[in-house]
This record gives sequence, structure tokens and C-alpha cells, in this order.
Amino acid sequence: MALLDISNVESGYGDVQILWGVSLKLEEGRLTTLVGANGSGKTTLMRAVMGLLPVPRGVVAYAGRNVTRVSPHAKADMGLVMIPEGRQLFTDLTVRENLEMGATPRHARGEMNKNLERVFDLFPRLKERVNQVAGTLSGGEQQMLAIARGLMAKPRVLMFDEPSLGLSPLLTLNLFQVIRALKQTGITMLLVEQNVQMALAVSDYAYVMAHGKIEIEGAAKQVREMESVRKAYLGV
Repeated sequence: MALLDISNVESGYGDVQILWGVSLKLEEGRLTTLVGANGSGKTTLMRAVMGLLPVPRGVVAYAGRNVTRVSPHAKADMGLVMIPEGRQLFTDLTVRENLEMGATPRHARGEMNKNLERVFDLFPRLKERVNQVAGTLSGGEQQMLAIARGLMAKPRVLMFDEPSLGLSPLLTLNLFQVIRALKQTGITMLLVEQNVQMALAVSDYAYVMAHGKIEIEGAAKQVREMESVRKAYLGV
């Protein structure tokens, strides 16, 4: 059974429907990537899964439970966490305060100090800047902080929305090294990422979305070799 099972989900913004019967599964312990052109519905899907958008039709099941209409706060308490596009940090708070805000789920509060050490091991730069105001960090450091804050919630499922957006090639490479390291811990992840080549290279399974629907799915290595994917997203 998939840890997160999205079945025939429809959603959108007001009267504008974006998703048309999207189905996607996250197998426990695996890294799944979702790719597609801008405007294909990737972010809308993540927002719908988290409860930030209404889902009039379809089901979101987490650990065998229907959570379609469960609040975002309750989903975070259950271990379902999204790192949003644009970071959305508390820019007037320090690095430490942002990390502490990430540990709000009940199951994470008691292990906050232990989790702080874990994220500092992953991101030693943040430990150096622990008392610095988040808004004064570089773009790359702010992305590190956004990921670290998500990890402070002790997620069972961690979803990334365009984590490399705006990062330099070197910082993007560092980011994917972190994602590889997280994969080794057995956490279940969904990666929405503009760098399709790198996303497919690190993932176990892949979905390709277009016009609010899943058009292609399969093992990431197989999807990467498909001629239509290579031409559309890899430039070859």
C-alpha cells in the first residue's frame, strides 16, 4: 500500500479548474519526482494535497486514511510536510527561531534539540548563522533554512516545491546532494523540480504532468530515456 495515495483529484482556483483527475502514489521510503512545464498543475496538486486548496472530487489517502478534507495543520501533525516554493520564511526571526517554528507538530516538540543537531549536520552553514536574522541570509542559505525547517517537523512524507528555483548551478548541486542524503534515511519524498535531468537522476519513480493530468509515469530511469521526455525536458 502506498504511503500517500492521490486518486482522481480535481482542484483549482475559484471557477478555474486546474487538475483533472490526477492520480499519483508515493511508495514508502522512495523518492518520487513530478515534472512538467510551467502551468501544468504541479504546485496546484501539492497545495490540494496539503489542504490549501479545495478538492471537490477525488481522494487523498495518507497511511490508509482518507485525509482529503483534513486541515493543513492536522496533516503536518500527522507527518505530511511541504516545503513551499519561495521559501516563505519568517524573515524577521533568527535561523534558530525559524527552526523552532518548524517543530510545532506534537510528535516533533519533544525531540527538538535532537532534530536541531540533525539539521545542523546536514547544513553546517546554518549552525554558523544560528543567531542571524533569516532575511539577511543569501538565497542559497534561505533555501537551506526552508528545508531544515521542514525537517524539524519530523516528516514521514516530505514534499519539495521547486527547491532549486533561483539557485546557482553550484548551490543546485549541493541541494541535490542533500536530497540524496535524505533519501538514504528512508524518508518518503515527492520532488517537484525545474531541473528535470537532476530530478530524474536521483529519483526512484517519476510522473510527467501536462494540462492538469498525468501523461507519463514509470521508473525514473525509464522515463528519463523516453524520447518524448528527452526532447521536451532534457533538450536532447
